[in-house]
Amino acid sequence: MSRDSLILACPACDSLNRVPAERLGEAPNCGKCHSPLFQQRPIALDQNNFEIHSGRADLPLLVDFWAPWCGPCRAMAPAFEEAARLLEPGVRLAKVNTEDEQSLAARFGIRSIPTLVLFRGGREVARQAGAMNAAGIVQWVRAQAH
Repeated sequence: MSRDSLILACPACDSLNRVPAERLGEAPNCGKCHSPLFQQRPIALDQNNFEIHSGRADLPLLVDFWAPWCGPCRAMAPAFEEAARLLEPGVRLAKVNTEDEQSLAARFGIRSIPTLVLFRGGREVARQAGAMNAAGIVQWVRAQAH
């Protein structure tokens, strides 16, 4: 990310914010709702806000496609939370509940859960099925960086 400023989607109100790249680590707040733009935890995405966070914001987006009935998904949840603390502000982490958002799961061909999908500029760049620990998630995401 060599740009001078980045467009970030607010995890609270989904507003787009322009933030100077050098200020990413300074806990910037949303210009509209004043919530922190980084909350060091995954955000919940649905059909209504998925495009804003995946395609209109400049940060890479790592999405955990999961379901509440899935044991491995529940087991991986704390590791995904920890990965958010380790990867922000360079990567946004989000969760999509495939039970509630079946159209998103179908759109991305999610066949097993948990499945992690990394998006850049609205396009899928990498995918990993199966539960991972926090270190594995961080290592996998960083290996995808070009």
